[in-house]
Amino acid sequence: MENKTEEDKVSIIKVSALTCIDLDNSNLHQSAVLLKQACLDSGFFYVINHGISEELKDEAFEQSKKFFALPLEEKMKVLRNEKYRGYAPFHDSLLDPKNQFRGDYKEGFTIGFEGGKDGPHGDKPFHSPNIWPNSDVLPGWRETMEKYYQEALRVCKSIARIMALALDLDVDYFNTPEMLGNPIADMVLFHYEGKSDPSKGIYACGAHSDFGMMSLLATDGVMGLQICKDKDVMPQKWEYIPSLKGAYIVNLGDLLERWNNGYFKSTLHRVLGNGQDRYSIPFFLKPSHDCIIECLPNCQSENNLPKYIIYIQRSNVQRTSPHVTKQHMHT
Repeated sequence: MENKTEEDKVSIIKVSALTCIDLDNSNLHQSAVLLKQACLDSGFFYVINHGISEELKDEAFEQSKKFFALPLEEKMKVLRNEKYRGYAPFHDSLLDPKNQFRGDYKEGFTIGFEGGKDGPHGDKPFHSPNIWPNSDVLPGWRETMEKYYQEALRVCKSIARIMALALDLDVDYFNTPEMLGNPIADMVLFHYEGKSDPSKGIYACGAHSDFGMMSLLATDGVMGLQICKDKDVMPQKWEYIPSLKGAYIVNLGDLLERWNNGYFKSTLHRVLGNGQDRYSIPFFLKPSHDCIIECLPNCQSENNLPKYIIYIQRSNVQRTSPHVTKQHMHT
C-alpha cells in the first residue's frame, strides 16, 4: 500500500448540512420535493417525527452496550453463522481493501427477519431464525431488539412512500407484497473503538456504499460518520454528518440506484474513530427475495436506456437480459 498522507489525496469539510424530511407532514408531495432534492444532492437526509419513541431508542442502545460489554468468550457463543446472523468480532469486515491496512475497528451483531423453517418463507435465503444471547445473561434483550426492529421497518416503509412520489411513481408503488411486503431487512448493532489514522490505513469503518434500497441509521451522538458526495472527483472531499437529536439519518443504497437507472445515486461513506467508544444501529432495507429489480419505466427512454445488466433466476431456469437484474446479497 502506498504511504501517501491522507492530505495528499483527500480534503475534509468539517460538517455537512442535510435536508430534514418530516414524516408527520400530511402533504406527501411537499415532502417528496424535499426528498428528491436531497437524493440528487447527497443521497443522505434526516427524518423527523418518525414515531419511534426516544425511550425505545435509548433502551435499544443501552441493551446494545450491555452486549458489547460482555467478555469476548460470552460474545463468541453467538458468533455469526452461515446465515449472517449473530456476532462479528473486531476487524472482521474489510470494506475498503485498497486503502485499509486491516479490517474495520468495529464489532457488530446482526438481527434479521425471523421466519421459521416451516413457515411460508422458511426456504428463502436470509429469512432464517436469529441467534440470540442467553436471556439469563441479558434479560429483556431479545424483546427490546425485536420491538425496535419492527419500528425501524415501519419507518422505512413510510419513507418508501415518499420515495415513490419523488420518482414520479404511485405513492404505494414499493409497498406491495412482491416488493416490501416481505422484505429482506437486517438490523446491525455496531460498537466502534480506537482512533482512526487514514494515513496508516486505519479506519473505524472503511469507505463503502450500502448494497440495498435504503438504510435507516441511529447513532449515539459521537461524531464519526463522513460522506463523499462525488467519489470520482479528486481529491475526494469528505464531510462529517452530525447526529440530530430526535432524527434518524437515511441514505440510499446501490440497489435503489440501479432500480432508478442511476438517477438517484448511492453515496460513499465511512467512519473515523476519535478515541471515544461509538455505538450505532443501522437498519438495512432490501426488497422481498422474489422481487425483480428492473429499471423503472419512467427512468428510461430511447435516449436513456437501462444501464444495468439484469439476471433472473427461477428454480433451475436462468436467462440474462440487458434490462433486468435479480437482487443479490453481499456474501
